[in-house]
Amino acid sequence: MEAHHPSRILMTADTVGGVWTYALELIRALAPFKTQVALATMGAPLSEEQRQQADEIDNLTLYESEYKLEWMDAPWDDVEETGKWLLKLKEEVHPDLVHLNGMVHGALDFGVPTVVVVHSCVLSWWRAVKDEEAPQEWAKYKEMVTKGLQNANIVVAPTQAMLHQAETLYGPFQNSSVVYNGRGQHTFQFGKKEPFVFSMGRVWDEAKNISTLAHIASDLQWPVYIAGDARHPANGKEVQLENVHFLGQLTEKEVSDWLSRASIYALPAKYEPFGLTILEAAMSGCALVVGKTDSQAEIWGNAAKYVNPNDADELRDTINNLIDDEFGRNIMACRAVKRSHGYTADPMGQDYDHVYRQLLKQTVIV
Repeated sequence: MEAHHPSRILMTADTVGGVWTYALELIRALAPFKTQVALATMGAPLSEEQRQQADEIDNLTLYESEYKLEWMDAPWDDVEETGKWLLKLKEEVHPDLVHLNGMVHGALDFGVPTVVVVHSCVLSWWRAVKDEEAPQEWAKYKEMVTKGLQNANIVVAPTQAMLHQAETLYGPFQNSSVVYNGRGQHTFQFGKKEPFVFSMGRVWDEAKNISTLAHIASDLQWPVYIAGDARHPANGKEVQLENVHFLGQLTEKEVSDWLSRASIYALPAKYEPFGLTILEAAMSGCALVVGKTDSQAEIWGNAAKYVNPNDADELRDTINNLIDDEFGRNIMACRAVKRSHGYTADPMGQDYDHVYRQLLKQTVIV
C-alpha cells in the first residue's frame, strides 16, 4: 500500500545562510502534493526581502524566532528554549512529520517521524578549512549533534560526500539518504555574456575562500565582481583591492542579472557541501571554477574546472586560461548548463516527498 503525501509538515530553517533559500525552494516544490508547511525560523530576524519571499508562497505559514543556532557562540540555553518552542508548535500545527534543517533537535520526542538534514557541520568544516580536528571547545556540539542525528528516523544529506562525512563523525544513523538540492530554473537565465569574473560571499569567510580570488584579481585580464560584504567583521574596515569591485548585498533579482552577464563564476571554496550559488551560476551559463572537494566533484563531474583552494597560482592560471580560450569557455558554460538540469527544484521536491512517504509508511506498519 502506497503511503499518502504528508498534508502538513513542521520544518525549521535558519535565516542567515543558504538553508533559507533551500527551504523556500523545497516548500514551493511540495505544493503539487498539497503539502502545507509550517516554517519555524531562527538565527536572526527576517529581512524585508525574506519576508516578501515567504509571503509569496501559498503553502507556507511562518513562525518566527531569533534563537541562536547550534553553531553560534554559547548557544545552549537558546537551543533548549528552541526545543520547547518547537514542541509547542508541534502541538499547535499537528504535523504528519517534522523536517529539521538543524541537527540537535533531532533528539526531541515529537511523537511523529523526524527527518534531519545535514547541510554542513562545524567538525567537517574544521577539517576542511583548518586541516585539523575541531578543538575541545566543540565537544558539547559534537555530543549534541550526534544525539540529534542518531535519534532521527532518517538523516538526509545534499551529497554522498557530505553524508559520508556525517556518518564518520556522528554515526551510525537509523536510516540515511542523499537528496540533491535544487533551484527553480525560471529564476536564472543565460544572457549576453560580458568579460568579467563573478563570485558571491563574504570576503572573510575562510570556507568560501573568496579572499584568494580577491588577492589574485590584479593578475587577471578581466575585472572581478564580488557580491557580498567587504567589511571586516571585527574592525568594520572595508577591503580595497586592485581589480576587485565589491557589490555589497544584492537582491535575488540583482544576483540573477549579474550571473546572466558573467562569463566565469569562481568560488575556490575549501568547504562547500553543496553550493547553491554555484548551481545558480551554472543555470545562468557561467563557466565554473571551483575548489576541488569531494562534494563539488560529485555534483559537477566534467562540468567545472577544479583548483586546489590553497594554490593561488593555480586559481590565477585556470581563470586566465578560460579568459584566453573563448571556445573552451563556451564548452564549459554549456556543460554547466546541461549538468544544472539535474539539480532543479521539482526533482528535489519529488525526492523529499518519497522520503516522507516511506517514513509515514514505516510508521503505519510499526
